[in-house]
Amino acid sequence: MKVTILQRDIVWASPAVNTQRADEAIDRNPGADLYVLPEMFSTGFCTVPDGIAESADSDTLQWMKAKAAATNAAIAGSVAIACDGKFYNRFYFVKPDGSVSFYDKKHLFTYGGEHQRFTAGNRRVVVEWRGVRIMLEVCYDLRFPIWARNHGDYDMILYVASWPTPRVGAWSTLLLARAIENQCYVAGVNRVGSDPTCQYCGGSVIVDPYGVVMASCPDGEECEATAEIDMDKLVAFRQKFPVLNDADFETE
Repeated sequence: MKVTILQRDIVWASPAVNTQRADEAIDRNPGADLYVLPEMFSTGFCTVPDGIAESADSDTLQWMKAKAAATNAAIAGSVAIACDGKFYNRFYFVKPDGSVSFYDKKHLFTYGGEHQRFTAGNRRVVVEWRGVRIMLEVCYDLRFPIWARNHGDYDMILYVASWPTPRVGAWSTLLLARAIENQCYVAGVNRVGSDPTCQYCGGSVIVDPYGVVMASCPDGEECEATAEIDMDKLVAFRQKFPVLNDADFETE
């Protein structure tokens, strides 16, 4: 399965602009099975979502459905959603047939006040796509390895993020750690540019189960990068070196 990550500079609170630019980036990189966008890719990371968050059936979600159908690929990324009087940081995974899976971010970023307005999810979500089982995670989730523990139920983790520049070293290190400790592929997609409170430098990568970076985007630039997910390689590695059989399985 071919995965393309899209490191974007997000225009604040402008879904139409951001989806149009994402559309163009996908068109520049045809042939992938999965395209992954950053956290809150349509608006920027808004901890005060009033007037910015979109409806559960937003134009952004409709664009994701249309683009998935047009490219015969899955489109993934998180969106700030207002639903039933609550706000969610909702990670959508949209397939070409129009089916939608979603994960609501569990670990809200209390340091930035996300927990004051958003409602946390409580459900692990794994989707299957073209022979690969994919776990969905958002930004701050990366710091919590128990939540990401591989129970033998996934082959790849997607992390979408708005991870600020001062802490990007932690981002880069923890992506490698999650791949190594869970014997899985990891795609981490971070934004670049700035919003009203933070600067972002990217550091988007695709990592193999050995912790080797397979594809990456340069810091500070909009970029697309692509790598192939090799399930035969992953299965052989797990059979030869079955470390997950000895793992601890605490739950949060």
